[in-house]
Amino acid sequence: MKKILYIFLTFFITSSAFANQPVDWQLGFQKAASETMRDIVNFHDKLLLPIIIAISVFVLFLMVYACIRFRASANPVPSKRTHNVAVEVLWTLIPCLILIVMAVPSFKILYKQDAIPKADITVKAIGYQWYWGYEYPDENIFFDSYMIETKDLKENEPRLLAVDNELVVPVNKVVKVMITANDVLHAWALPSFGVKRDAVPGRINETWFKAEKVGTYYGQCSELCGIKHAFMPIEVRVVTEEEYQDWLLDAKVKFAKEINEEDQFKKLASK
Repeated sequence: MKKILYIFLTFFITSSAFANQPVDWQLGFQKAASETMRDIVNFHDKLLLPIIIAISVFVLFLMVYACIRFRASANPVPSKRTHNVAVEVLWTLIPCLILIVMAVPSFKILYKQDAIPKADITVKAIGYQWYWGYEYPDENIFFDSYMIETKDLKENEPRLLAVDNELVVPVNKVVKVMITANDVLHAWALPSFGVKRDAVPGRINETWFKAEKVGTYYGQCSELCGIKHAFMPIEVRVVTEEEYQDWLLDAKVKFAKEINEEDQFKKLASK
């Protein structure tokens, strides 16, 4: 009963009430943390939802009207009409116009996502079976990001979403993300930022985001990539510029690329 009440209340509670991660019985988007995601939410809530609700109500009305108006008891002699030119033109033209109305703002959002502004930070995300690897090319940093097992979770760490080494970026900075894969298809998706790009072996796809709020944001691989597809989460920690610089100092020692590559060689050699 409590869950049913919660679902009912979500119809009247905006998505801003949600945290930066999915919650049980959630309806709607996660809380937007970038301008791109805000555009997506507005497009969905202020245009798509009213259109689909209007269509649903209209179709329901037609179904009810047809059931009552053309029931057998009211029409003992069936009509022999086979078509109506005006109706056929309308039910072709009106859907076309609706699609055009939806297409214009959607193309604007897609173009905005693909037009990457000058980046303040560049990050490379590599999908593996089944974890993510991250590289900061300008900082000579490379590290792997594994999901934390349930038995090792600390307080307030979400199950199936928390990782041992999260991606760290500064707030209000343009972050360009180069995305690829080492084995099979993956997808790097972060709902709060309105970001989702396929990770394709042998190819680099690009996307970007500009986080507007300090906090921790979660996503997951969104491409069916194998038996542990559900266990390669994405965790991004957005911090202030000062905290980011402090993190960089430690990361350049802890995640120096040459050390990490040596560890990977040892790991491969032991298999």
